[in-house]
Amino acid sequence: MFSARPIGFIQSPYRESSAIPKGLGARHDAEGVIELLREFEPGLNDIDGFSHLFVLWQFDRADGFDLIAHPPTDAGRPHGVFSTRSPRRPNPIGLTVVELLRREGSALHVRGVDMLDGTPVLDIKPYLSSIPPENLQRGWLAEAEARKKA
Repeated sequence: MFSARPIGFIQSPYRESSAIPKGLGARHDAEGVIELLREFEPGLNDIDGFSHLFVLWQFDRADGFDLIAHPPTDAGRPHGVFSTRSPRRPNPIGLTVVELLRREGSALHVRGVDMLDGTPVLDIKPYLSSIPPENLQRGWLAEAEARKKA
C-alpha cells in the first residue's frame, strides 16, 4: 500500500463543483495555476518543451464512493464508476489533461482546469500518446452523444 502526498495545489476559478462544466459538449478552457511545493521545483526542469500535461489529483472533497454512477452526460443512465469520471470512486483520484501555457518558477500556468480551487496535485506527467485518434473508442459516451444529436 502506498500513501500519496501532494506535490502542490491547484489555483482554479472554481469554488464549487456545480460551477465546473460537465456533460456533452462541455468545454474545459478555464485557466489556472499548478503551484508546486518549493521542494519539488527541480522536478519541473525541461517541462517547458511539452504542450500538454497529465495532472493526477485528489478528489479531496468527495465523500464515499459508488460502484454505479449515473452521469448527467447520459441522462442519468447507470454505468460502472470505472467507465465514468465520477468523483465518488474507491480511490478518489482525478486525471486531467491540461495545456501548459508557461512556467514561472514552481508555478505552471495551464488551460483546461476542471478541478476545485485548492485541490491537491499528486503528480504531473508529460502528455504522450501513441494511439492514433482513429483507433480510440469512446464507449457509452459515443452512444450518448449520438442520442443527443438524434
